[in-house]
Amino acid sequence: MQKYMNFKEIAAYSLGLFGFQAIVGFLNSYQAEFYHAQMAANLAVVGILILIVKVVSAVFDPVVGNMIERKNSPKGKLKPFIAYSILPLLVLTVVLFIKVPLRGAALYAYIFITFLLWSMAMTLGDVPSQAIASVLTPNPTERTNVISIANTFKQIGFSAAAVLVPVVCLLVPGGSRVFGVEAGQKDDPISSTEYLLTALVVGVLGCALFSLIYFGNKERVPYQAEKMSFSEMFKALRDNKPLMMVIVSYFLGAGRQMAMAIQVQASNAILGSENYVLVLGIATGVGTMLSMTITPLLIKKLGEKKTFLALSIYGFVVSMLAFLIYAFVTTNMVVMFIFLFLVGLQFGAVTLMPMIMVTDCVDYYEYETGKRVEGPAFSILTLTIKVCLAIGAALGLIFVQLSGYDAGAAVVEQSTKTTVYFAYVALPGIFSLLSIFPILKYDLTGEKKEQIALALQARREEKQTTP
Repeated sequence: MQKYMNFKEIAAYSLGLFGFQAIVGFLNSYQAEFYHAQMAANLAVVGILILIVKVVSAVFDPVVGNMIERKNSPKGKLKPFIAYSILPLLVLTVVLFIKVPLRGAALYAYIFITFLLWSMAMTLGDVPSQAIASVLTPNPTERTNVISIANTFKQIGFSAAAVLVPVVCLLVPGGSRVFGVEAGQKDDPISSTEYLLTALVVGVLGCALFSLIYFGNKERVPYQAEKMSFSEMFKALRDNKPLMMVIVSYFLGAGRQMAMAIQVQASNAILGSENYVLVLGIATGVGTMLSMTITPLLIKKLGEKKTFLALSIYGFVVSMLAFLIYAFVTTNMVVMFIFLFLVGLQFGAVTLMPMIMVTDCVDYYEYETGKRVEGPAFSILTLTIKVCLAIGAALGLIFVQLSGYDAGAAVVEQSTKTTVYFAYVALPGIFSLLSIFPILKYDLTGEKKEQIALALQARREEKQTTP
């Protein structure tokens, strides 16, 4: 099939996802620690609040999906919503990292309200930026390659805060000491000023890059705007059985990415500093980048289904080995980093495969019914991702709180380190194994996927030539 996208378009989409995920990753890694260290909030309570906000705000995802299906604009049905989201996302990202003189119930109410508003702004950009992957090109092979490249940038963006926060700490006059000046000495905690400046830098840079999707991409797959009631929308989702398998799989694997939510706490507990989060994350990150590169090659050889199953089972085995060796054999840092690299090799399954599968499910539904439903399909995916990330974050933060973790402690007990490391490595591996069961029945792969793509192409060409 013909290729449609040039280098500039692929770069615009990739950098746009990088910018958006830099904001999401910053909150995911530092939000709970900011509340705990700067405003004395209980980590377990914060984790539960984040979970509640994610569940409540998830109701907004299908609303945005429904609005997308109704949109009739020369710019397309997805790009306008990206434009609408940029300013509120920027403002609220900064607001979340303003230290307020509140305590107790008032503080938790403030956290709930401000984070709920941020989550709604994020949804307004998240749903269309995910869904637009299905309309950038009608060629499924090109689409898989573009999604792979863009999601590599997306993953890098999600981890970018681990670099940006220490850099801000170094540049702020009189700021925190980064990477202790004496051997074995704990660094100063990140200050409220440094948190706020980092939020401003991440917000401005992230939103500027995110806008590239609006300015640099085209929606090529034709569509017809139509009003869908919510009952019709949910029926369309329910009847798309391959899509439901992907969604159920994601829920069963809810904790696969919980490590990102507690990376700052793990860095502080295990390595002795919040600012060593870069060191802790880089080994896993390198493995993840490699996984994102090889996953498209595995898909060509094995297909989506077998690739997902292989990476998920591998993830369980290597994650359990990583924890057992740390807990019962050696806590040597070199050994730990080697295993963290190996753990990272599984993450192509969770970061890349769902987007590829959902775009295929959109094609499948158009093939069966004649209707494209990017809005509802990707709104249910983004809803699922948010809720699952929140479940993982809440579970991880509860484990951290139960471990006896204290951000300001001068000495960390080995039992605390082991419990935190269990939440950081072993729990995601267990969830990875759980995620495989629905995918055992997923069949949009190989010849069936190719036949659907060719049939849809023939239909579109016929419509173009019919007077």
